[in-house]
Amino acid sequence: MSVGVLLMTHEAMGEALVGAARHVLGKLPMPLDVLEVGASADPEHTLRDAAAHARGLDEGDGVLVLTDLYGATPCNVAQRMPSLGLNTHCVSGLNLPMLLRVLNYPEQSLDELAQTAATGGRGGIFIDHA
Repeated sequence: MSVGVLLMTHEAMGEALVGAARHVLGKLPMPLDVLEVGASADPEHTLRDAAAHARGLDEGDGVLVLTDLYGATPCNVAQRMPSLGLNTHCVSGLNLPMLLRVLNYPEQSLDELAQTAATGGRGGIFIDHA
């Protein structure tokens, strides 16, 4: 078993990141799904959809939910998922380095993978010193 990964993003972002990850890695080593949230999406409906996606991904070790923007609807909905009895952790600030780092550690527990996601996201930021 392994942790499932759910990307909850604004429109078009999640699928683009998965496409880039497939380009880099080839086969994805973990169960992964994407829920893209439209600008006019109802949060309650989105929560039901997210819960269904998470239940489909959870093989017993929980689901890591990666969201694009803290405080926006995808993140706010993801933070409500544990109240439905789902074993999830939410990490916001999704970028490609974060996703790649997560996908490179399929053996980690949910708690470990949440920390790996945050480290990978921060570590993928570079400022040119020119």
